[in-house]
Amino acid sequence: MRLRYNYRVYPDGDQRAALARAFGCARVVFNDGLRMRADARAANLPYISDGDLSKRIITQAKQTPQRAWLGEVSAVILQQALADLNTAYRTFFASLAGKRKGRKVGPPWFRSRKDSRQAIRFTKNARFTVTESGRLRLPKIGDVPVRWSRSLPSDPSSVTVIKDSAGRYFASFVVETSDEPLPETSPEIGIDLGLTHFAVMSDGEKVDNPRILRRAAKKLRRAQKALSRTQKGSANRGKAKLKVAKAYAKVTDTRRDWAHKLSTTLIRDNQAVYVEDLAVSALARTKLAKSVHDAGWSQFVAMLEYKAVRYGRHFAKINRWFPSSKLCSACGTIATSMPLDIRSWTCGCGATHDRDVNAAINILAAGQTERLNDCGAQVRPGRVPAPREEAVTHPQPHARQTGISVL
Repeated sequence: MRLRYNYRVYPDGDQRAALARAFGCARVVFNDGLRMRADARAANLPYISDGDLSKRIITQAKQTPQRAWLGEVSAVILQQALADLNTAYRTFFASLAGKRKGRKVGPPWFRSRKDSRQAIRFTKNARFTVTESGRLRLPKIGDVPVRWSRSLPSDPSSVTVIKDSAGRYFASFVVETSDEPLPETSPEIGIDLGLTHFAVMSDGEKVDNPRILRRAAKKLRRAQKALSRTQKGSANRGKAKLKVAKAYAKVTDTRRDWAHKLSTTLIRDNQAVYVEDLAVSALARTKLAKSVHDAGWSQFVAMLEYKAVRYGRHFAKINRWFPSSKLCSACGTIATSMPLDIRSWTCGCGATHDRDVNAAINILAAGQTERLNDCGAQVRPGRVPAPREEAVTHPQPHARQTGISVL
């Protein structure tokens, strides 16, 4: 499995200037390649091949006075900038042809020097190394100090140097890691994600929503107000923008750290983990958008998925149209309606359910059924009556909102 290991790096003044030149050169090469292909398309000329584009944009351009400064940086980062452009075009063409899963993607855009994030990538051809003193040696940049929070599991195949909107620098190594299966355990768990509680487990445990963005709202509001009072183009405005970026970066880092700790605990303690496949992008267009983004469900589920693969656990997503909240976990009867303000309900069979715990139990049962069917077992769930809105193949937009449990 390929994983990224990120570390904070601390370049000095000269190294920051060298990195700024490298960011600029990579950006110019990307934009020149994009412009050349756009001009060729406008003139009804054949699509420029990758090799021809590299020759014209890098090799020949270095020999001209207008682009002679491209020789001041490593040629590898220029080639990688073109590789990113080629990948963007292939993704766009695959999306047009319907060969790519997910949303449709558009053609690549021009990069701007005002982008909040700048990055360059070095491969093994660039001969970057980690010195005995623990510094990262980058060609034409120098030995950059690194804060090693953990050791690399193997030799990296590439390293990406990133400058984020808060002015921080990071080195992101791509390494090959072997699976590290944990000892098998018997518990399996279903998880119902929501906003009142971030996660409700099928065993009844409830994890409170940290509401990290909401807790930092006062500080963020103060920083935004200070920014709005500065004059555009002034030095004070640049300082104020940096304070806002740092405040948001702290929120992002805190949320990621919290999600890592919870996902690691769940994967370590359970042999199988099942979650509902929520339509986060649809929920983010409702009045709950701020709370949905603050929760970070997609990031958390992605962590569960890759950690399950790495540590030998089973992970599965349950269909988002599965009526987990309406289905009685005791008798299998589906309620006709279940408004979000109903937090507990009593089924006709006499069973009283906590809405979220009942949904988690149903998610666990559905995940176990699918897993047994995948293994070839003759497992068929019992027949239960389905309301009309639960039996449609292509739900209408209003059904998407009512068919998803978010609280």
